[in-house]
Amino acid sequence: MDTPPPTTPRTEPTDADVAAFQQQLGRPPRGLRAIAHRCPCGQPDVVETAPRLPDGTPFPTLYYLTCPRANSAIGTLEANGVMKEMTERLAADPELAASYRAAHEDYVRRRDQIEELKNFPSAGGMPDRVKCLHVLVAHSLAAGPGVNPLGDEALAMLPEWWSKGPCVTPAAEEGAQ
Repeated sequence: MDTPPPTTPRTEPTDADVAAFQQQLGRPPRGLRAIAHRCPCGQPDVVETAPRLPDGTPFPTLYYLTCPRANSAIGTLEANGVMKEMTERLAADPELAASYRAAHEDYVRRRDQIEELKNFPSAGGMPDRVKCLHVLVAHSLAAGPGVNPLGDEALAMLPEWWSKGPCVTPAAEEGAQ
């Protein structure tokens, strides 16, 4: 992919967004606070979740990637060893490590603005390793380019997952077909 899809402002989820999320993940949303990014097809592809689920369980993953096509493409990167290579680069490149630590601090700051989770890590392995590209890409999409260097890199490696149209049938269109 030449450039990441455009970011959009964080928005309150509509009923159609909740229905799309449910179709994307095959379950109802838990802790859904906002749509953090929309795919160019218009559907949500990153949601912002509460730092605690409704039952009080800590949930440190603030940004959650929901698009099954994007998730599948990221799974391929992970299976091809991209996480291991990135982690090795973190150990060898102090500038990259500093930028990645700043991404971790950004992630925790954003989460703590909602509710502080003391003694909980950020997500995705930050700040010392790469454990989940899905989280890093979700952070890059939600925060915009330049915030998470490894999320930006992984995003640039992905195909245009939206090019075939929406990954789910929007709720408003289901009855019209």
